[in-house]
Order: sequence, then structure tokens, then C-alpha cells
Amino acid sequence: MPTHSSDSMPPVSRSVKDLRERVSAWRKQGLKVAFVPTMGALHEGHVSLVKLAGKKADKVVASIFINPRQFAAHEDLDTYPRNETEDLIKLATAGCDLAFLPSAKEMYPQGYSTSVAVEGLSRDLCGLSRPHFFGGVATVVCKLLNQCQPDIAIFGEKDYQQLLVIQRMVRDLDMPVSIIGGPIIREEDGLAMSSRNAYLSSAQREVAGKLNMIMTSAIRKLATGAEIQTTLQQASKSLLAEGFDRVDYFELRQKTDLSFIDKGTLQADQLDTARLFAAVIIGKTRLIDNMPLSSI
Repeated sequence: MPTHSSDSMPPVSRSVKDLRERVSAWRKQGLKVAFVPTMGALHEGHVSLVKLAGKKADKVVASIFINPRQFAAHEDLDTYPRNETEDLIKLATAGCDLAFLPSAKEMYPQGYSTSVAVEGLSRDLCGLSRPHFFGGVATVVCKLLNQCQPDIAIFGEKDYQQLLVIQRMVRDLDMPVSIIGGPIIREEDGLAMSSRNAYLSSAQREVAGKLNMIMTSAIRKLATGAEIQTTLQQASKSLLAEGFDRVDYFELRQKTDLSFIDKGTLQADQLDTARLFAAVIIGKTRLIDNMPLSSI
């Protein structure tokens, strides 16, 4: 994997034309290209994806673009964390060979009128409370993959529903790229790393760490034969008791198609296919997480 000194930065492309020229030059050398799309405010979770990309390809491109099409009018587009210099340094130390930083005008020029929708997988879980979200994600990722034309692209499993949506889009549209999931990176108390964790006050951050504890406890109960609905309902009550303001969802789903697992108890053959999904609100911050039943 390529490495860079901590005080250096990777080359930056800000136009699709320049990006394609650089990637094309690599391809003429027979090099394999991996792509990691981000919205910036990078943390160790993003860094792990870039490092994983470096293990699977000869060259790594990472993008930083805060996509306005996946934010609703009441959401945090204007306040989303931004620090280009720090992000570029982190990309360099992780082994990124090229950073793609397009403007909103470059991505959505005047007259832009096309969108991509992935039906089915986009409707449940986060799709219920954020119905605009996956259309915005699918559209921008479709554009980014066409712009970069990588051999593989890496997405974090923290956004597991998003990962499935992108995999379905790529398969349905016959796009010649392999979509690979990178494992969730967690803080010491188990909270999944997220750029939005920066919004939490110290008191909220202490509460946020309880999400991992309650999810882990629920998984242990489910894996040892506890009744599914009772366990999920008790866990939701525990989250509220610990200080979360609202539980958006706390559900058990099939990991391949997000179909419900909500009756009776888990069977032995379901332990490898079931995944627990959670979304909670604390203050103005929405946190999501997921865990496979096989993790216990």
C-alpha cells in the first residue's frame, strides 16, 4: 500500500475531466483502482476504508463531497462538519493516491435533472424517516462511480442499508465495479464512529455509548432463544430509560434483503443471516448502528 508523510497531502482533482485523465493514466499502466467516497469530516472509520482499499488495489481515489441531494430542508447540510486540510492529511497518511473534491456545480451543473432510485431496499428503516435520503445517495454514488470508473469501491458497514442499496444499484445497472463493505470501527465504549458524533455534548456522548451496550445485550438474548418482539421492545424501553430522546427503530432483519424477522424465536440457521438495526435520537443528533447476530 502506498504511504505518505503526515505533513503531505495527496494530489487533488476538482473536475471530472482531471479525475478521468489521472485514472486513465493508471489504467494504461495496468493498475487496479479502488475508490472510497466520503463526505469529509474524516475519522478512523474512513481511514480504515482507505487502508482496506490500498490492500485491494494499486491506486486509491477518495472523494470528499457533501451531497446536498441527500439532505432534507430541515437537516444539517449547512452545519455538517467541514475541514478540508485535516481531511487531506488523514487521506495522505492512510495511503490515498488522489483526492477528488468536486464542487456542487461540478456535480450538479445548471439544468441537471436526473435522479436514481433503488426501490424496495430504500423504503424501510432509514428510508421511512428520511424518504429523500437513498435517492440522493444512489444518484451521487452512481455519478461518482461513472466519473472515477474504479475496479472496486469501499463502503462502511455502519451504513449497512446504504451498502445494500449501492450493491443493488450496481448490479441492476450492470456497472463494472465490485462493491465491498468495510467493518464498523468503534470508540472504546463501542459507539460506532461517525462524523455526526461531533455534535454530541459531553453528557450526550456518555449516553450515546449505551447504545452499543443495549444492542449487545439484546443480541445475546436473541441468540440464546429469547422471544424476538419482547426482546426488541424491552431494549427500546432501556434506550429511553438511559437518556435517549427517541427510538426511530430497533429491529431484527435479514442481512441480505432487510426482510423482517419479528416472530417467535431465532432458529439456529438464522444466527448467520440475522442483523440487528438501530436508529436513535439524542438532542438534535440521529445515531445509527447495526450488528450481526453472529458477532456474539
